[in-house]
Amino acid sequence: MNLKKAISIIHLWLGLTSGLLVFVIAITGSMYAFQEEIQNLTQPYRFVTDGGKNYLPPSALKRIADKELPGKEVHAVQYSGRRKAAKAIFYAEGADYYYFVYMNPYTGAVLKVKNENNDFFRFVLNGHYYLWLPPKVGHVVVASATLVFFVMLVTGLVLWWPRNKKAIRQRLTIKWDGRWRRKNYDLHSVGGFYVLALGLVFAITGLVWGFEWFGKLYYGTISGGKTVMAYSEPKCAPVALDSISPAIDRVWTLLDQELTEKATIEVHIPHDSATIAVNINPDPTTYWKTDYRYYNPSTLEEIPVEHLWGRYKNASRADKLMRMNYDIHVGAVLGLPGKVLACLASLLIASLPVTGTLIWWGRRNKKKS
Repeated sequence: MNLKKAISIIHLWLGLTSGLLVFVIAITGSMYAFQEEIQNLTQPYRFVTDGGKNYLPPSALKRIADKELPGKEVHAVQYSGRRKAAKAIFYAEGADYYYFVYMNPYTGAVLKVKNENNDFFRFVLNGHYYLWLPPKVGHVVVASATLVFFVMLVTGLVLWWPRNKKAIRQRLTIKWDGRWRRKNYDLHSVGGFYVLALGLVFAITGLVWGFEWFGKLYYGTISGGKTVMAYSEPKCAPVALDSISPAIDRVWTLLDQELTEKATIEVHIPHDSATIAVNINPDPTTYWKTDYRYYNPSTLEEIPVEHLWGRYKNASRADKLMRMNYDIHVGAVLGLPGKVLACLASLLIASLPVTGTLIWWGRRNKKKS
């Protein structure tokens, strides 16, 4: 058996065993691409009239939201710019609830209490991340399927590679006037080649989340051998519960210059560490430029961190590329055209297991005949 024949067998059986998983992951990825845009069009409670910088402080919005969901824990209060509603995010580690309470940031009026666990796009995202399995199991399954997909892209390129220059044209075009088996083969082979580059981007960025060892290897490669530091919030002396609300408001007053027309600011309510974490994103269309800051609630002193989730200006090139991982994965790093490209590429990737299975089925039945 020659090498190409062996690669063909590997490609075939990896495809048959993982095809359904790849199909689901790709379809859910394409559906999630325009989540923000679709929600903005269909959820009017996400918007308010511009009231300048006259926001209510986070403690006031927290008190209002607490009345809507008594007994549940506010994780953070998020301001999404002057024309968008603020929201209190109800979430706790190990809890099974996840709610958003949308409020007018100028008047405190409650616009919507939404159970995110029942949201359509949350359902889609759980399919993309976990295949709707328990997270610990689904995470491993999806990561493994992504690794298999990466191998299939590489083996697929080897099988596609033309023997000579005359065969290049044939490998780059689809013979639309051929029989259905020929058209299906071309859709798989030619389509696979054209989506190869984006497929590798999807696979690599997915594997950064999927396997810790891959994330470390990736960061080590792009940083020139450095070790990525795990995320952790800095610790400080605990503070009394009755002083937490004044503390987050005092931190909020420090952010006046950050309150631009579109900037998203998320103020986290301190619990175990008593550190007040604040995320400031000047460009909500992406996430990688976000400033992550941590404040001592007693002194209002900003506490520096050494990992990549700190101040944007302190991030190295490797840190910034690591921060870009999500925005690269969904195409947002290139704006709306990037999202369109990512969506179309995902649909084409979803077609590959289908056309590949039809190739196998057609050859199998041909041999029987």
